[in-house]
Amino acid sequence: MSFLTIFLLLLFCLSSQTMAESRGPSLEEIVVTATRSEVSLSQAPGGIEVLTGEQMELRNVKSLDNALNIIPGVYNKSGKGFMETTSSLSLRGIPDDKRLLFMWEGLPLNDPYSGSVTYNLLPIEDVERIEVVKGPFSSLWGGYAMSGVINVITRVPQKREFKLKTGYGTGWNRSSAMDDLFRTHLSYGDKYFDKLSVYIGYSYKSTNGYPTDFNVVSTAPPTGVSGALPTTDNKGAKRYLIGDRGDNTWWDDQLVIRSQYQAQSNTKIKFSLIRGRYKYEYEEPHTYLYTATGTPLWSYTGVSESTFLSGNGARESNIYDLEVSKKLAKGELRLKFGFLDRPVSWYTTRGTTATKSGGAGTVTETEASSFNGDATFSQKLFWEQTVTIGGGFRRDKSDTNEYKLTNWKDEDSKTGLSYTSKGKTKSYALFIQDEIPIHQMLTLYLGLRQDWWQTFDGFVNDVGKAGYPKNYETKEKDTLNPKVSLVMSPFPQTILKASWGKAFRPPTVYDLYRTWTSSSGVTYAANPDLKPEKVTAWDLGIEHEIWNGSLFKLTYFDNSLMDLIYRKTVSNTLQEFINAGKGYSKGIELSFEQKFGKYITFFTNYTQQRAKIEENPARPKSEGKWIMQVPKRLFNIGFYLNVGDFSGSCITRYVSKRFSTDDNTDIIEGVYTSYDSYTTTDLKLAYSISKNISVSASVDNLFNSQYFGYYKAPGSSWFIDLTLKY
Repeated sequence: MSFLTIFLLLLFCLSSQTMAESRGPSLEEIVVTATRSEVSLSQAPGGIEVLTGEQMELRNVKSLDNALNIIPGVYNKSGKGFMETTSSLSLRGIPDDKRLLFMWEGLPLNDPYSGSVTYNLLPIEDVERIEVVKGPFSSLWGGYAMSGVINVITRVPQKREFKLKTGYGTGWNRSSAMDDLFRTHLSYGDKYFDKLSVYIGYSYKSTNGYPTDFNVVSTAPPTGVSGALPTTDNKGAKRYLIGDRGDNTWWDDQLVIRSQYQAQSNTKIKFSLIRGRYKYEYEEPHTYLYTATGTPLWSYTGVSESTFLSGNGARESNIYDLEVSKKLAKGELRLKFGFLDRPVSWYTTRGTTATKSGGAGTVTETEASSFNGDATFSQKLFWEQTVTIGGGFRRDKSDTNEYKLTNWKDEDSKTGLSYTSKGKTKSYALFIQDEIPIHQMLTLYLGLRQDWWQTFDGFVNDVGKAGYPKNYETKEKDTLNPKVSLVMSPFPQTILKASWGKAFRPPTVYDLYRTWTSSSGVTYAANPDLKPEKVTAWDLGIEHEIWNGSLFKLTYFDNSLMDLIYRKTVSNTLQEFINAGKGYSKGIELSFEQKFGKYITFFTNYTQQRAKIEENPARPKSEGKWIMQVPKRLFNIGFYLNVGDFSGSCITRYVSKRFSTDDNTDIIEGVYTSYDSYTTTDLKLAYSISKNISVSASVDNLFNSQYFGYYKAPGSSWFIDLTLKY
């Protein structure tokens, strides 16, 4: 009640202001994700944020998830920067990007194996803008779109262009951040015969890394041994820090080939290929233990040398995208086909008897692929009413195999299959959306989508164990997801938005069939009986231009979650997927932006949210507890600068603590595996030497904030680059 009172008071105060010179430049922008057709930002339903390529260029952005972490309501779970292989984005208190539909030019990129997104396999240099649409959007986009949709839009060359960008940086203190970071990008684009646009780009980066993974044990070193650092685990139990697993090194690259052909004045054919690869390794580990004679100590009673070791890994993906669009007299037809192929994804794990020089281990390999087909037809009818109809198809499959290794350091030293799991899913959908201009100040959006989902060919074989192999029966579900949105402009400078809708996410092959055990001895179990997750959500927002060049936004959101799939902590060595009973996430988003001409843009935003499990008969201890990986508060403040030959940015971010256990007992901060609250400041300044040449210098984590995001987060680092454009 108090929030609604404040909201109405703000609305009254803001709407009563006069604005003779109001123009609202940000409201002129055209977006496509919220409606599947072009619509002005002011008239698009839902909470929408647009991040431009120019804004990304003013920051030292290393990956797409890194670019999005300043958006209100967005939380980026990335413990060790771009080297994080389990990075994920969350929106509005609904955790993980498997509940957030992530698209590239309208093609879903959520992984066919786990539903996650591998951001470090995607290019960042040719992005025109990123549209972030918040709230449930299964009515238009189907599964995964529970918390919202993120869509990356790329540039199309209009003339000949060439770009070379290269740079180097390292941590201010060695072994505290990404040491010896090298980045380079080379691209060429052109437009031929006024019809065919072609773009080719290649990006590469590598780093010698820093120690991110620590060896923390419960057994104290013997008398006479020095170097152990007393600490605790994230629940407060006494522990000893005795070493680290070596510098976490990394390299990745991305190749992009993209073309667009204007077949006729009203017909376009677009094709793109994105190939991305990465590989990480751990160099020689470090022990902090020394005997009385100064000899390094690697093992003692209760602690083996293998605890100092961590495995390597690599991944490759290929994304193919074909789109044909034809503009009609008062409408548009769009056909889209995409194929995501992940032929390579592996990681090694050392055995309990392994040593620095070798020994037994395992390698886990997963192949996965996803085919998407989508057809959309939009037509303007009476009174400028726009109806959009369409259908979609998606088919996912993955196959995971675990092999024994004679040498844990060599992924090719396989001796035999020890575990396998595989499965397939597919879905069909039909949808319709009606955009109804009730009045020049009021637009109503009605949407409805029916999805039919199926999982089949599920198979698991834990070789040598009783009860295996297992074949799982085909299971089917269907879901109907409506959405209603209102957009109202009572005054030229004020926009009111309200939405209500439902969304869902089907369980993935990983959720259903993949059980695995970590190097620390914790087993993470799948569950073939999982049901799709569901959310019913509503939001209410206001956007107001207080004075010329400003934009104020206030949004309240409320998400009711059903059958949320999450990890149930059975014991210290076992976690399993279950469908929780009920949960919710609700909160407010506040943001303010002020443009000072075209030279300086100041912005700030604040998100406060609550996300808790309400009912969970399978795990009563989790009831009333915070949903894992949801921060209570997010805050960003900063500015963009573009004055003459100088440009850049300075941005400060704050993220409050998150929990990684469903009973919220991991309350200790500042220790390995904790998820700490933190504040960081990033700074970048660029100078244009000429029209074609520019240099820049940047500092990430300017004040060297020390914190953990499970791993040791990177400290302060600097980077210098040179850009040539023609």
